Amino acid sequence: MLTSSTEWQNLQGHFNAIESVHMKALFEQDSERFQRYSMTAAGITLDYSKNRITDETIELLAALAKATKVEEQRDRMFAGEEINVTEHRAVLHTALRNFSGKPVYVDGEDVMPQIEATREQMKTFVDAVSSGQKKGYSGKVFTDVVSIGIGGSFLGPKIMSEALKPYRQDNLNVHFVANVDGCHLRDVLAQLNPETTLVITSSKTLTTQETLRNTQSAKEWFLGSAMQADVKYNFVCVSTNIEAAETFGISKDNIFPMWDWVGGRYSVWSAIGLPLALAIGYDNYEAFLKGAYEQDCHFQEAPLTENMPVLMALLGVWYRNFHGAQSQVLLPYYHYLRGLPAYVQQLDMESNGKSVTLENEEVDYATGPIIWGSEGTNGQHSFHQLIHQSETPIPVDFMLPLHPDCDYADHHDMLAANCFGQSQALMEGQTQEQVIAAMTKAKCSTEEISNLSSHKVMKGNKPSNTLIFDRLDPKTLGSLIALYEQKVFVQGVVWQINSFDQWGVELGKVLGNKVLGTLQDSSVELTMDGSTNGLVALYRQRK
Repeated sequence: MLTSSTEWQNLQGHFNAIESVHMKALFEQDSERFQRYSMTAAGITLDYSKNRITDETIELLAALAKATKVEEQRDRMFAGEEINVTEHRAVLHTALRNFSGKPVYVDGEDVMPQIEATREQMKTFVDAVSSGQKKGYSGKVFTDVVSIGIGGSFLGPKIMSEALKPYRQDNLNVHFVANVDGCHLRDVLAQLNPETTLVITSSKTLTTQETLRNTQSAKEWFLGSAMQADVKYNFVCVSTNIEAAETFGISKDNIFPMWDWVGGRYSVWSAIGLPLALAIGYDNYEAFLKGAYEQDCHFQEAPLTENMPVLMALLGVWYRNFHGAQSQVLLPYYHYLRGLPAYVQQLDMESNGKSVTLENEEVDYATGPIIWGSEGTNGQHSFHQLIHQSETPIPVDFMLPLHPDCDYADHHDMLAANCFGQSQALMEGQTQEQVIAAMTKAKCSTEEISNLSSHKVMKGNKPSNTLIFDRLDPKTLGSLIALYEQKVFVQGVVWQINSFDQWGVELGKVLGNKVLGTLQDSSVELTMDGSTNGLVALYRQRK
């Protein structure tokens, strides 16, 4: 097992040796610590100096990466080999943003011609809609797009379009619907005109329950003003199931392909990204792809100890498995990036929330952490309290653009000051002596000092990374998303699990479909567990 390996045991011994070392002391001993523990790649600067590490820590973590064959697995992924062993698939979301001009093979076939043809199909479609050349059934130009999907078919395009709001096209509003709760779809459609609305349905197999129901309801809304024959003008589908899409009434020209070697949570780089491309224009969407490609190149070429995704991944392993951290918090100090924690939450937790190794053995170590977060500075007035003063270790990723899209007065200076100040406070903390000195200077009474001083102590030594970039343009966002994708990949390799299946998600779908039948037909005998039977019976009474 992994935990009995020499590399793991060396890390455990090293952890025991430096566990009591405070980061504040490390900075006092090394005036060049920031310079030595920071790097820039693909438009992003990473400051990882505020971590509980030394040169030896990095060396030992890199040795673990070597021993678990991170480099070999990375190369196998980019080469199109079948690394998703439980589903017998290649993992090639990276090919979707490949601009090297080199072929990428799956089962002996170069898939790049298919990918490039789909990019060209997307470009032609987006340009036609944006220019008004492509119109709805009544001859009016499109003013709105409704994108229907769920999971990766929804979250990626939605959050990326929010993050790139300053780059959106003025003449086209893109709306996203995922939840099967009818309130969401109703609220979106209520403000739209069927004549000028383009509906995009995204589902790999066109069998996802929520997406099918929402699409059917959108069609019913549409047919309140149009005819069945008009569906071909106003509906688009991204799917592998061309037959089902055509049966629905969608024109073959409006069907965009997907491939089984692209997982849902990695699919924003495929035609699933069509709503994003419509929102920001195809040129900006291509810049998004190229930013990810630059990060991929760095990931493939840089040595382990100078490789940004690898370093972030190994630091995560260090805290998850040796410091006992159960979660990691992402804190973007930029309003438009506020959705990133939710995106990475799905990416990370769906990928590495596993407990069985590739050798079919149950792990005896922790794997994927809980990912959460919110935009700064809001969290400073709520959950930051837990990070600062609880005994629970919670590593932090801070993110900040140097140039915001909008800067009223000195707002961005204040935002940056809070971002940097929070990471400093987490690292340094404040001792009881410092608290007493400050309270004494403030002329607090002896009794007040005695009662309050211990409550104001913060131990510090709380780790964080800070990610800085010039501005959040499409290219930088692509690089940032690819950075987290590759980080998750590296951690999955180290933990010896398959990051590319999601059987827990599949089970929920199967049981949900079974329960749905009992809700819609009260004559069906209830043969489930006592709790589910009771809940279904209560729901049936509603009808």
